[in-house]
Amino acid sequence: ERSMIPKDKLICFCNNATVQDIIDTVKENNITHLDALREIESAPLGDKCESCLENGYENDGYSLACVLSLVQTGQLK
Repeated sequence: ERSMIPKDKLICFCNNATVQDIIDTVKENNITHLDALREIESAPLGDKCESCLENGYENDGYSLACVLSLVQTGQLK
């Protein structure tokens, strides 16, 4: 399956979380909003430098919010 974002792209550098890690976390925990994604203790995301939350670590727009939205709309599976 081809995706608009490579699934091995790091999104949360501080926690070494890739797009696929975030997809899995969202699905396993039925996440519907960014705050809920940040509150999962078993898979910490966006809790250190916080640059991955909205603008992306590389300021490229690939962020936790972006990946969450793409999963919710079925564009990332």
